[in-house]
Amino acid sequence: MKYRNRRYRKSEAGYTLFEIMLVLGIITVLVGSSIYMLAGNLDVAKERRVETDLRSISTQLNVYEMENYFFPSTEQGLEALVVKPTTEPVPRKWKRLLEAVPSDPWGTPYQYAYPGKHHPQSYDLYSLGPDRRQSDDDLPRK
Repeated sequence: MKYRNRRYRKSEAGYTLFEIMLVLGIITVLVGSSIYMLAGNLDVAKERRVETDLRSISTQLNVYEMENYFFPSTEQGLEALVVKPTTEPVPRKWKRLLEAVPSDPWGTPYQYAYPGKHHPQSYDLYSLGPDRRQSDDDLPRK
């Protein structure tokens, strides 16, 4: 009787190598296809981050302008939001508005010009984009 039970348990215990390999194969296919499907989302996420950063920087530039009645010059750049400018025009009511000037998701500093080429009454603020070069596809121009 003992022999019979032991034999029954041996045949039912554990998984075969084939079953384990089959499950691993299915998991590999599922993970691979999900990575493939998510690959395009990274570019979209970077573009959304650029839009959010530009909105945030624009808000701080508008605060700077409300306090001082002018925007930082092109030469002063976005650094004027972090460190008080020493070149003209020197702001009278300067306060630190950003901890640091952010870079875009591709590691390039955001581009700023006042007065702007595309917005002569205001400023241009944009990212060079993934190609990191001045071109027509730069991400959003304010």
